[in-house]
Amino acid sequence: MRLAQLGFNPGRIDGIFGRLLEDALVDFQRNCAIDPSGTLTREALVELLRVTSHGASRSLVTEARDVAGFDDEPTGPVVVCGESPLAALLARDALDTMRVTLLSNSSADEVAAFANANGAAAVISVQTLKQVDGVHLHYWASYRSHSRRGEQLASAIAAALSQSQQLPRVEVTGMALPILRETKMTTLHIEHAADSQGALEELALVITKVIGEVIHRQN
Repeated sequence: MRLAQLGFNPGRIDGIFGRLLEDALVDFQRNCAIDPSGTLTREALVELLRVTSHGASRSLVTEARDVAGFDDEPTGPVVVCGESPLAALLARDALDTMRVTLLSNSSADEVAAFANANGAAAVISVQTLKQVDGVHLHYWASYRSHSRRGEQLASAIAAALSQSQQLPRVEVTGMALPILRETKMTTLHIEHAADSQGALEELALVITKVIGEVIHRQN
C-alpha cells in the first residue's frame, strides 16, 4: 500500500509478493539511491516508512491506473472458463464480436497463467451452483483494494439483466476468489443456478452484449 501511495505500481494489493511488487520495490529503491535488490531490506523499509504520508488516506496508484486506463492495452482474447453449460454459450455468442478462448476444464491457476501470458482483454469465469438463487456476479475486492473495472462490468451486466422480467434476479459482490486475485485484467466470476437451456441462452445473450460494450469502452 505504501508503494502504491507513492506512485509505484505493485499490482493488486493482495498480500502476495509477486513480480509486480518486486519491480515496484526495485524502482522505489533506485529512486532512493539504495541497493535496487528487490528485497525489502531494513534500509528499504526505513526509507519507505520515512517518505510515506501518514496524514489523510490517499488513493492508490493501482486504483488510479484502473480508472484512467493507463495500464498496457490488452490485445489478447476474452477468456471464458468454468465447468458450466453457460461457459460454452458465452464463448459461442461472443465470437460474433470478440476473439474468445474457451478453457472448460482448467484450474484457476491455469486460466490466470494463460490470461496473463496472452494479455487477455477480460476473463469470465462461470460456475453452476444448485444453492444459488438467481445470478451472482463477483469482481475482485479485498479489504484494502478493489477492481473498479470489474465492478463496472458487473454493475453493467446486473443493470441489463434487471430490465427483463424473464431473467433471474442478480446480485453483485466484491470477493477475493483465486481467479479474481491472480488475473491482471478485468475479471468476473459468475455463479448461477441450474436453469433450463432456454434461460441460459437468454442469459448468455445479455451478458455477452454487455461485455462487448464495456470492454470496448474501457480499452
